[in-house]
Amino acid sequence: MIRTNVVTPALEKIEPAFGQSFALRIFEDSNPNQLPFWHFHPELEIVYIRHGSGKRHIGNHISYYNGGDLILLGPNLPHYGFTDRLTGNNSEIVVQMKEDFLGNQFLKLPEMQMIDQLFEKSKSGLSFYGNTRDEIGARLRSLFYMDQFDKLTEFIRILQIMATSKEYNILNASGIALVVQNQDTTRIDSIYKYVRNHFTELIQLEEIATHVNMTVPSFCRYFKKVTAKTFTEFVNEFRIVHACKLLSEEQLTIAEVCFESGFNNFSHFNKLFKTKTGKSPHAFRKEVEKVVYEDFYLG
Repeated sequence: MIRTNVVTPALEKIEPAFGQSFALRIFEDSNPNQLPFWHFHPELEIVYIRHGSGKRHIGNHISYYNGGDLILLGPNLPHYGFTDRLTGNNSEIVVQMKEDFLGNQFLKLPEMQMIDQLFEKSKSGLSFYGNTRDEIGARLRSLFYMDQFDKLTEFIRILQIMATSKEYNILNASGIALVVQNQDTTRIDSIYKYVRNHFTELIQLEEIATHVNMTVPSFCRYFKKVTAKTFTEFVNEFRIVHACKLLSEEQLTIAEVCFESGFNNFSHFNKLFKTKTGKSPHAFRKEVEKVVYEDFYLG
């Protein structure tokens, strides 16, 4: 078996600056990230790329952009940064916020119905284009020159414009979301790191329960409560995310991808991969190859 460098999505912790309800950052150095960063976080994320071209790798979705991009990602979608050493971009604005960043009841207001629907659609990943991308980009840049109150009201306006726009594509990246709620983060972090380090192996419930000083029944109840899925489901989704990465970036056979991702049954891998992504591993790889060819040779 060919061994590859295991690069799995890291849980990124995001904290807004003091006095702010959402995180706002700008990167203006050419190629600011020296290495690609495969990660996820419970916050929604808006990424505006003013110029340049590059790859969108979000969950099981692979596509390319040219002339800049405006992306809205829902919570817990594993993705790469969009301005890494491969892209050639020189300006990126990133906004990250929790779904309830304005309070638990805010999205339930009648006036917020469109934004609530936008947040729901973001779980599949959205890419905006045309006048919407240009207008939102200009408004995002203006946020850096506003006081706190005006910044908040303008950001709500930005969300409303995105919510009512027709100029977007759904990226269909919602098949896999590594959901982790913000409860007992120390224990969840410990579980998550253990899975990252051992997902290519058979992880018995007894060993992960012992790792966090719990009995198996207590661990199973706890994990299902916090993540809304069983531990086996979580590990399998983690492995599928890794398999998507290998299929798109490594010259491995599909059987090799299966075993490198921690599955020991090829038939089970094929069935689970199609259930989670909507296509077979072979079809997924062919689609990636087609996107690369069309965007870089015909586009």
